Amino acid sequence: MNFQRARHHVYVVELDARVLDDVRFRMANPGHVYGMPCLYVGMTGLDPDLRFDRHKAGIQSNRYVFEFGLRLLPQLYAVFNPMPYRVACEMEVELALDLRGKGYAVWQA
Repeated sequence: MNFQRARHHVYVVELDARVLDDVRFRMANPGHVYGMPCLYVGMTGLDPDLRFDRHKAGIQSNRYVFEFGLRLLPQLYAVFNPMPYRVACEMEVELALDLRGKGYAVWQA
């Protein structure tokens, strides 16, 4: 029997609203409700705080988090963590779709 350890995390980063000046980001979010925050949703085998720090330091960083990342929003993801790798991969996509459906502008890696 193959048991996966629950050691992966999904995380959500709030992005500065200036990210909406980026055409690619804006085009990926046609249903964004004006005034709702802009977010990045990711998945990691690291602690989300450490992963955020690595983004901001430019280490395996997503461009939007590196340039526009403000803070983690654990109230949007902490309840799900930790989880096995395969579950985290699926949860990253599901969480991004759910948040986008609520009017957030979301980038998901």
